[in-house]
Amino acid sequence: MKYLFASDIHGSAYYFRKLREKYREEGGGRMVLLGDLLYHGPRNDLPKEYAPKEVIKMLNEMKDEIYAVRGNCEAEVDQMVLEFPVMADYCIMEIEGKMFFITHGHVFNTQNLPPLKKGDILMHGHTHVLKAEPFGEYIWLNPGSVSIPKENNPCSYAVLENNVFTIKDFDGNIIKELAL
Repeated sequence: MKYLFASDIHGSAYYFRKLREKYREEGGGRMVLLGDLLYHGPRNDLPKEYAPKEVIKMLNEMKDEIYAVRGNCEAEVDQMVLEFPVMADYCIMEIEGKMFFITHGHVFNTQNLPPLKKGDILMHGHTHVLKAEPFGEYIWLNPGSVSIPKENNPCSYAVLENNVFTIKDFDGNIIKELAL
C-alpha cells in the first residue's frame, strides 16, 4: 500500500486542496496526517487562504482514508467537528516490516525519544522542516509543512512506497528521498 504523509496544514484551504490533489494523483492508499490541521497557532502567520471550516469539510469527505495524530494546535473542539480521530498523541504502524512511531513532534521527538529499537522509524512534523536521515540507531522522518514551511524549505508532503520515503513539493519535484 502507498501512504501519503503530511503535517502542519494549519487551516489552509489552498494547500489542503493541493495536498488532496497530490494524494489522488499519487494513488495513495491512506493519508497519514501528523497534526496541526485547522488552527494556525499563535506563533505562525496566517497561511494562504486560511479557511478552517473549508478544511474541515474537505477532511471529513476523506474521513475513511485518513489516519491522524494530535498536534500542539489541536483542541477538543477540533475533535467535535472532525469525523475521524485526531486526539491521539501518537500511533504505531508496521509498514513493510518496519516499525513507525508516528507523532506530531511536540511531545516525542529527537530530544525526547519514545521507546524505539534499532532500525525503528521516528516520524514527526511540528518543526516545519523536512527530514529523512539516520539518527543514531533509528531513522528520523519529517515530511515538512504543507502550508508554512521553515528554514527555506518548500511546502511539502511525503510518499512511502516500496520502503522508499520520498519528500516532494507541490510541483512534483523530489526534495529528498531515503530508502528505508
